[in-house]
Amino acid sequence: MGVVLAMAAALWGVGWLMKAPVRARLVMLLLLYVAVLAVQVTLPEGHPLRENTGGSAAPWLLLGGAVALVLAYREALRRLRTRAVASETARETDTTQKTGTFSAEELERYARHITLREVGGTGQKKLKQAKVLVVGAGGLGSPVLLYLAAAGVGRIGVIDHDEVDLTNLQRQIIHTDQSQGMPKVFSARERMLALNPHVDVRPYHRKLTEEIAETLFADYDLIVDGTDAWSIRELINRAAVATGRPVVSGAISAWEGQVTIYDPSHGAPCMACVFPQAPAPGMAATCSETGVIGALPGVIGAMMASETVKTLTGAGDPLRGRMLIFDALYAETRTITLGRNADCAVCGSGTPGKA
Repeated sequence: MGVVLAMAAALWGVGWLMKAPVRARLVMLLLLYVAVLAVQVTLPEGHPLRENTGGSAAPWLLLGGAVALVLAYREALRRLRTRAVASETARETDTTQKTGTFSAEELERYARHITLREVGGTGQKKLKQAKVLVVGAGGLGSPVLLYLAAAGVGRIGVIDHDEVDLTNLQRQIIHTDQSQGMPKVFSARERMLALNPHVDVRPYHRKLTEEIAETLFADYDLIVDGTDAWSIRELINRAAVATGRPVVSGAISAWEGQVTIYDPSHGAPCMACVFPQAPAPGMAATCSETGVIGALPGVIGAMMASETVKTLTGAGDPLRGRMLIFDALYAETRTITLGRNADCAVCGSGTPGKA
């Protein structure tokens, strides 16, 4: 048995001299342990190799069990410590978010907002106390998430069931080449916290469904719609109306994009007021079907982030009841007025249960 322990010490020492990672050295010891057990089990009693390595499997099994118990105990302590730290961090985050207090580092970070007359310290405090849910971490969600994190929005939720694909990287700037195959919400969270560790990012790696939409929306102050499917947009609109949440909505296709805020609780139309019926087949193609110029989601997403900040802080005149349309091919913009439909099936008298 002493021979084997000497071999183990030698392996560990060689690994240390070669600066091998601890995990690699542990794997080498594990392989040695398995080899010794194999010798004890397969070779007959009295065999020289078996005798020189302990003569029986029993002491090795006892040693392995003891080591396993120690490692399990250490792992349990590590998890408890991690959970305690996470819980304490969450409490600190909730406390600072609710009170809106700023550290010296945060005051310097947000200095350009605080000196802005329309935002100031009061507006920055509102941002810190705000909770925004972004639906979609793709082309539009990417710039929105980055700018909201940079702006210091206290809690940012992001829901998306998709994973990063190579074709996304032409426009979805929050993800990197190394993120391929990674759930978009976790890739986005990494980049957001790398940009601003003072925000609370909550990723939801799942589809937005009827069953969870209203409950999830009720936890947030404002919803940002960065999706490209009519059925999901319709679901977002219904859940937002039901919970009284404004929706900053953007859409892109090829060279053109649009931004508006749906907010019937403040007199603006909801999406169903403007688009009461689903588009005909082929009339609402996705980016994968029509293509899209890479910078367009950045332009529209930045506008959506700007409208979100304006809505949260009360600055300026947000796009409630108006839609801004941007044509990137000819560098033209125009704004159209949107009226609320009193008979809207979602937010008006046409709603089931409303007079």
